[in-house]
Amino acid sequence: MNSLAQVAIFLAAAVIAVPLFRLLKLSSILGYVAAGLVIGPWGLGLISDVDAILHDAEFGVVLLLFVIGLELQPTRLWVLRRTVFGLGSAQMLASTAALGIAARLSGLPLKTALIVGFGLSLSSTALVLQVLAERGQLKMQHGRAAFGILLFQDLAVLPVLAVLPLVSGDAGAAVAAGAWWRGLVSLTAVIVAIVVGGRVLLRPALRVVARTRSSEVFTAAALLTVIGTALLVSKVGLSMALGAFMAGVLLADSEFRHELEADIEPFKGLLLGLFFIAVGMSANLGLLVSRPLTLLAVTLGFLLIKALVVSLVGFLARLGGDAPWRLGFALPAGGEFAFVLFTLAARERLLSAATADLLVLAVTLSMMLGPLAAAAYDATLHRLLGSRPEREFDAIDERDNRVIIAGFGRFGQIVARVLRARRIPFTALEANQTHVDFVRRFGNKVYYGDASRLDLLRAAGCESAEILVLAIDEVDASVRTAQLVREQFPQLKVFARARNRQHAFALMDAGVGYIIRETYLSSLETAEMILQSLGTPPAEARTAVRKFRRHDEQTLIEQYAVKDDEEKMIAATQESARQLEKLFEADAAPPGRQREILEKAQEARD
Repeated sequence: MNSLAQVAIFLAAAVIAVPLFRLLKLSSILGYVAAGLVIGPWGLGLISDVDAILHDAEFGVVLLLFVIGLELQPTRLWVLRRTVFGLGSAQMLASTAALGIAARLSGLPLKTALIVGFGLSLSSTALVLQVLAERGQLKMQHGRAAFGILLFQDLAVLPVLAVLPLVSGDAGAAVAAGAWWRGLVSLTAVIVAIVVGGRVLLRPALRVVARTRSSEVFTAAALLTVIGTALLVSKVGLSMALGAFMAGVLLADSEFRHELEADIEPFKGLLLGLFFIAVGMSANLGLLVSRPLTLLAVTLGFLLIKALVVSLVGFLARLGGDAPWRLGFALPAGGEFAFVLFTLAARERLLSAATADLLVLAVTLSMMLGPLAAAAYDATLHRLLGSRPEREFDAIDERDNRVIIAGFGRFGQIVARVLRARRIPFTALEANQTHVDFVRRFGNKVYYGDASRLDLLRAAGCESAEILVLAIDEVDASVRTAQLVREQFPQLKVFARARNRQHAFALMDAGVGYIIRETYLSSLETAEMILQSLGTPPAEARTAVRKFRRHDEQTLIEQYAVKDDEEKMIAATQESARQLEKLFEADAAPPGRQREILEKAQEARD
């Protein structure tokens, strides 16, 4: 069969299977896998050369990891650090240990048992997030915890895929002879080359391409970026996925992030779909006949172990209500990276072909059973296991207030108290139900709701209100709300609280005109009191603080203009410090020299 006919078969299978599964409210991934089962050797037998197709389709995983890298901005990782690196690492270690012990007890060698335990501990990011979104649970406590765990899994799988070839059976003797250290040196050298090359060559090259204003050339440059870094890493025997991920992270803070993601997305979607079709074709359905009890035991066994372990981690993390159980039933199924891991492990002879076939089919079945388990919990088991289910958002009955406060923590409460003292009515929204119940005990009127949702903003009266006070603590939710408000309610004045300069820059990107940096004003007031306590006259202390504030606000605007260029950002910060020194030097100088110093400082700024 020629290649064009094979392409037609793949497209036809996807076009039929994926919409059908979406109509059944199942993941499109399952649709691709089912399509592969039908057209593969164990189905209609339309495609025979499965190994070659699977090898080519793995580039879809490479593109997936590049896009994941684009999403992982360092600032975003820092905000989510506790959930991602705390809860995520706990889930990974506990699940790998429990599943690895079970695999070892079943008779597998220790090294193989650890690989199996790690592979089965992974969950499908696409599948879980889609199921949570369909059920409206992404913003619930267990939904946020699941997102953090999945993000850590995406990070954790990369070094494992990178070093797997180094610990294969064929490489065992060589590792003992020093190949392990050569692999680490190669990995370090490649990381340095990609980071330095990305800073020195990649970003400037993309700027040159962008100036051509040719979308197809920029798309070609995006693909070249992924392929080039993937090939560079593969040349030293490491995973191509690692190189693509590193390239994505390197460009996550660049001005090209959104355009790169948009250009790569169609290729990623098609090739990833082809990968899952190939996985379905490679699934050994003969095991359903030859070893049905073993397959059922492996599938149900690891689902049960993983659900219990993840729930236990949720309890230890002190998630409230029945969120730990919901988390456990959201993440028990296997994930797409398990296909990649087990396929690669079999190729490197770390797993037997029979074991790999059994595990791949077990993971496939688990991805079909996982959403059903979550639905069963929501329908029945939460009544027995859940101490207090998370309630629905409140219905808002106040729609004519001039002010809406999104986020009712310390910042929002102080604003609310001042407004109440002036008898100005407001509507307050808070996404933490425990916080809402506590605040209400003191007579405050606040609604439980997520301000980043358009329907709740409309229900709160954003279409007729004059001012939105954006006091949400979580940076991502704050920026997301600001973007939504600017798009849907452009007439609304937004006064936003920013946690730091990076948060302020993101809010400025979203079009927020009034930004108050957290602790900034209180720090200035404290500085003024300190100056007075040290003997500075009150008027002089106020002048010094006022001068510093004007200078810092001007610096913030200048830094925002170059925030995507690290070198210019550093230069602007250093120049700002020098200018501030000149200002205070002028204050201390004799009257005759003050004008001269200020004029030189202004010339340097210009």
